[in-house]
Amino acid sequence: MDYGLYVITDEGISHGLSHVEIARKVAEGGADVIQLRDKARTGKDMLSIALQIKKITRSAGIRFIINDRLDLARAADADGVHLGQEDLPIPFARRVAPKGFIIGTSVRSVQEAIIAESEGADYIALSPIFDTPTKSDAGPGKGLEMLKEIKSAVSIPVIAIGGIGKGNVRQVMDAGADGVAVISAIVGQKDIVKATAEMRSLIYQAKK
Repeated sequence: MDYGLYVITDEGISHGLSHVEIARKVAEGGADVIQLRDKARTGKDMLSIALQIKKITRSAGIRFIINDRLDLARAADADGVHLGQEDLPIPFARRVAPKGFIIGTSVRSVQEAIIAESEGADYIALSPIFDTPTKSDAGPGKGLEMLKEIKSAVSIPVIAIGGIGKGNVRQVMDAGADGVAVISAIVGQKDIVKATAEMRSLIYQAKK
């Protein structure tokens, strides 16, 4: 699977756009993966949103991941779930997930990355790679050197997230990232379609 450009929805910075509207514009711009992330809504509301986004991603031929909630990901027939270090353990999620279901996880160190791979993660996200205001609880940026160390330590795809924009995405890709996950660099822009297309172009230029 090509993780390339991985966009995470956030209604708080989207200039009034809903998760579904964000997903529609991001898909139009050419994202490879969309993650639905919302810590505040009820499960009922999230399921309705997830089902709508699934229609968009299926039509566009891109992957759909739901943050934290394995139950919602399964109910909405999403392609996978993204788990944090304090969420469901990866081995448990793997036991109850169907074949081909994607399980990703956030890591903050080389050790966590190695453990995640051994437990069955399909990809890991180093978070945050740079300091970021979007996730104030994420702590200081881990830096490109840690990204390189993790890339050398595991064989599964490594995605970088946190503080990534057009000005530094090339550095991140050159350090070995298999893809980048972004929020404000796309969702926070007035023209989400254009921002998505530009970021994707930069990523794939670097991949070449």
